[in-house]
Amino acid sequence: MKKVALNDVKPYQAPKHFDMTALRLHGKEESGSSKFWMGMSYFLPGGGAEWAYEENSPTEKIYYVLDGEIVVTSKHEEFVLRKGDSLFIGPNEGRSMINKTNQVAAVLVVISYE
Repeated sequence: MKKVALNDVKPYQAPKHFDMTALRLHGKEESGSSKFWMGMSYFLPGGGAEWAYEENSPTEKIYYVLDGEIVVTSKHEEFVLRKGDSLFIGPNEGRSMINKTNQVAAVLVVISYE
């Protein structure tokens, strides 16, 4: 077992993201997790992520909203996620996301390594 205290976590720059802070809580380097990594993302009002399509990517993603609201858009749908909502994104699925509110959105992110 390995405890990770939020105060000890350092932010990192997530590619194609803007007006947000990303913190990696667990992963190979942080806690030895070998199947997935977990992060916390704080999106400022107007913050989000540009369209990203991970062709030939076997990773799966889960977003769980801890606070606020975030809009995730796929190729065919728009999902409004509020506190307590979660979204599964399968392998090779593209998405963009945006915080359209005036409050910070806190999103727990889990991503498989493969």
